[in-house]
Amino acid sequence: MTDATRIRPTFMSSPSAEAVLADSAGDAAFATTLAKGLVVLEAFEGAAPLGNMEISVRTGIPRPTVARLTHTLAELGYLTYDGRIAKYTVGARALQMLHPLLAGMPFRQLARPLMQDLAYSVRGTVSIGLLDGPAVVYVETARSGDVGPHTPDIGMPIPVVRTAMGRAAAATLSEAEAARFERRLESADGAMWASYRDLYRDGLRQCAERQFCTCFGDYMPAIHAIAAPLFRLRDRSFAINCGIPAFRLQPGQLENEIGPRVRALAESIRALVVQAEPAAPPSRGAKTQTR
Repeated sequence: MTDATRIRPTFMSSPSAEAVLADSAGDAAFATTLAKGLVVLEAFEGAAPLGNMEISVRTGIPRPTVARLTHTLAELGYLTYDGRIAKYTVGARALQMLHPLLAGMPFRQLARPLMQDLAYSVRGTVSIGLLDGPAVVYVETARSGDVGPHTPDIGMPIPVVRTAMGRAAAATLSEAEAARFERRLESADGAMWASYRDLYRDGLRQCAERQFCTCFGDYMPAIHAIAAPLFRLRDRSFAINCGIPAFRLQPGQLENEIGPRVRALAESIRALVVQAEPAAPPSRGAKTQTR
């Protein structure tokens, strides 16, 4: 198996297209134009439209080159052009690229009813996240009505070191992987790592001791969260969390009542996965792996 085809664990995610482009000068096998097109797509964050000049500033790619790339991506359907404001948004074709990834996670459909029940019960959100380098990305989410300022959605990334979800997902790593991952987190954002390193490590300790960890507003002050490690699946690390507006919580409720419920939910989802895939090994707590 070559480096190009070897499975890369998602806790050590591939660098951004922009970073790879910068490091690939002189590589005759590297498709520079393709890489620049992906850099342009990665420039979009949220729903805000971008013009060619804005994309050029964000990516460092000259504006004339950006103009050719955005025109091509719009012709292919990966971008949509709004002539009224002379700006682009991500097109529907890009959404199709997400489906093969999500289709490889059939446990989401099994977990969804259980997640929705808990979300309604606690009047919050319940989500599953996939570890991807210094971020954890939502791949499934359920919510009650009013959930406050943070509404998780599929594909949305949140930082690992500042969130219960990220800390719980990292708790699925082996000791050697965890050491490598800490170096990755520090290199990705040294200031964030310095500020939240102790809380991150405390989250790992909590997961080892009771199979869930708490987060009291480290990411969003108005939202308190709790998360449990879920499993490893084909070198992908997953966790499940529950976020609740802080004003709805009584002192001690998050860790004493909701934490055990999230831990039980994780256990139930692992049991469903084992039933659906008989070859999968049984749960091993915070270090569970399903292959």
